Amino acid sequence: MTALAPTLSVRFFPRTANWLRDLALILAGSWLVALLAQIEIPLQPVPITGQTFAVLLVGALLGSKRGAAAMVAYIAQGAMGLPFFAGGASGFGILTGATAGYLVGFIGAAYAVGWLAERGLERSVRTSIIPFLAGTLVIYICGVAWLSFVLGSFGQAVQYGLLPFLPGDGIKLVAAALALPAAWKLVK
Repeated sequence: MTALAPTLSVRFFPRTANWLRDLALILAGSWLVALLAQIEIPLQPVPITGQTFAVLLVGALLGSKRGAAAMVAYIAQGAMGLPFFAGGASGFGILTGATAGYLVGFIGAAYAVGWLAERGLERSVRTSIIPFLAGTLVIYICGVAWLSFVLGSFGQAVQYGLLPFLPGDGIKLVAAALALPAAWKLVK
């Protein structure tokens, strides 16, 4: 099995070289995350953004390798100065700040969601929550671990870097779990 975006790219652009289709998908995925990162509810030290929703979708849409590559491209573009991070932030300093663990988690989350999507778990409403839950857990583990290092307290990291996000991420999980099976039905 394959993910949705590569399936569609082959269908609509059959004569395009594979590397060019992959590059276009990877860049489009990174730009989707950058776009949704601008949807922000400011909190300290970690804001609530649309990034995590985009990461889950990109992983499911692109698959494991392309999804992870899109996250690496997203982080690289933001580190190089493009206003891609939450609230239009950019620069290498973000990669050492409070949100760095979440950014690293995006790579693993996109890979995990993509890997599960390549096995068809995002195609059914019954199973589609599994990839998105797995990706969210990867983001939380990496983000809270790094934040506990930055804050010097695991308890504070959970208080500021996990608990405020649970309700919104629950909504994002459900939205993604409903959107992907619906998209596959439209494609077929």
